[in-house]
Amino acid sequence: MTTSEPASTPAPPAPQRSKGFVIGRVAGAPVIVTRSWFLAAFVLTILFVPNVQSLAPGLGAGAYLVAFVFVLLLFGSVFLHEAAHALVARARGQNVTELAVTLWGGHTAYTGGLGRPLDGFLVAVVGPLTNLALAAGFWFAYQASPVLNVPTLLLFAGAASNAFVGAFNLLPGLPLDGGQILESAVWAVTGKRTTGTVVAGWAGRVVAVGVLLWALVVPYLRGATPDITNVLLSALIGAFLWAGAGAAISNGRRREAVDGLTAAGLAGPAVLVPLGATVADALDARAAAAGGGTPSHYVVVVGHGDVPVAVIDGGAVTAVPESARGVTLVDAVAVPFVPGSAVPPALSGTDLLTQLAQRSGGARLVPVVDDGRVTGVLDLADVARAIRAT
Repeated sequence: MTTSEPASTPAPPAPQRSKGFVIGRVAGAPVIVTRSWFLAAFVLTILFVPNVQSLAPGLGAGAYLVAFVFVLLLFGSVFLHEAAHALVARARGQNVTELAVTLWGGHTAYTGGLGRPLDGFLVAVVGPLTNLALAAGFWFAYQASPVLNVPTLLLFAGAASNAFVGAFNLLPGLPLDGGQILESAVWAVTGKRTTGTVVAGWAGRVVAVGVLLWALVVPYLRGATPDITNVLLSALIGAFLWAGAGAAISNGRRREAVDGLTAAGLAGPAVLVPLGATVADALDARAAAAGGGTPSHYVVVVGHGDVPVAVIDGGAVTAVPESARGVTLVDAVAVPFVPGSAVPPALSGTDLLTQLAQRSGGARLVPVVDDGRVTGVLDLADVARAIRAT
């Protein structure tokens, strides 16, 4: 099975990469074969050998080779599925960080924040459609084969496996692609991506239970006993889906909490002093703003038109002797703002985080400006603490 993994918040500077062997690049991102894939390839080869032997009993030990070729064919289809995700994600403005082939199939990781429901729908649906197109191609090639031999059987297996992977991934529940399609649909109807994520997450839990019930109940309805291998495999898949669905629900609720964070709510109050003012002037202005209480305002140095230029460094101020504060200019104890780093007070959620990541230039403090008027100063350390608390 395959899943696509959008990030719930803007990407950190160095996204964590899956461990494994890099075999190439697609959409600017590394293609990684994880160590767990080799375990999956070994187990699947052993499981497929009896089927190959029953269909071609004269192969002998060659049945293992044929089974392994089928496994390679299967994971090649998974790779094309993930490549489709990656290419469409990049075309929709995402930063693709990796394509990984794993124990469970594969995943594509990308960051940037999906801006519209259509983006999520297109990125998700292209993967299963790729498998269904491959299934059709294998099926037509199988039908066109004049004789039934080992290559023909591989064509049939390729058609069946791709049809299954494509159809299974369209089931409407996260973390499957169909879950992202459902998320996008609910997002489009409600206008809230978080609602779509939570709904698709709960749908994913229903799918997880359904996978296990399918292995247990369907055989009884046919008058047979459930196959223990199918039950165990379904339980493993169901557990994977349940965990992924739970993570999606948690991420959706966390995103909702992050969306409630605003620049105005996180910023500290500011008092303004002009360029050319002295340290004594700045301290007097801050004390006056405190109204007799403990001074807590940031002192912002402004230029012509009250454009924020810098913020007073409290540590540098304390280093100035009291006798020299009346003649020491604020320029000497101020830290310049990064040009263009100002944020409006109403900016919130992932839009706020994206702008801070793109424009803060690594600075810790940025001004909050409303229609040309400085209303506060935002400390990125406070933003980080607020995110961790969600």
